[in-house]
Amino acid sequence: MKKLASVILPIFLSSIAPQLLFAQGDAAAGQAKSALCATCHGADGNSQLSINPKLAGQNASYLVKQLKDYKSGARVNPTMTAMVAALTDQDVLDIAAWYSSQQVSLLGADPETLELGETLYRAGIKDLSVAACSACHSPTGNGNGPAGFPSLSGQHSEYTLLQLKAFRAGERQNDSSAMMRSVVERLTDKELEALASYVSGLN
Repeated sequence: MKKLASVILPIFLSSIAPQLLFAQGDAAAGQAKSALCATCHGADGNSQLSINPKLAGQNASYLVKQLKDYKSGARVNPTMTAMVAALTDQDVLDIAAWYSSQQVSLLGADPETLELGETLYRAGIKDLSVAACSACHSPTGNGNGPAGFPSLSGQHSEYTLLQLKAFRAGERQNDSSAMMRSVVERLTDKELEALASYVSGLN
């Protein structure tokens, strides 16, 4: 058995080595390649316009998926589709590495909806079988990189709300196994607004 393993293991490793090497983005190269992205998302990924998402501190795996989804059409946005059209796979990895290495700036949650937002985020709604957001996005809002769940901490509430409503309406469908759509389909506008506000100040 050991002899067989000694033969198979090197072959297996050699077959996946290129993928493992390729999967590493270069943050320094990504900074240079992100010059055009900075127009909307800010030089360090902290966008000034609330309709443009902050990319600073976002999980690299999530950024890679979104950029590839824009390119394939799985996520629809004419502006982003045009922006990513010429990017190579390595460009995508490098840009994701750059933004994930940056520090997101936190915003303040609306005091009037803070309690509702926190309850929804940390406990969900048991009677409606709505799972707690923290189960996937972590108690601190930093997400789960290996699982591909995005960081929500510090994100503009306006942008987050737009995405939540897009998932609820079925306009955005690039969530794995329709997870987001199944969660938000039972939430009201007021609840979505409270959630979006809460995560903007979460850390």
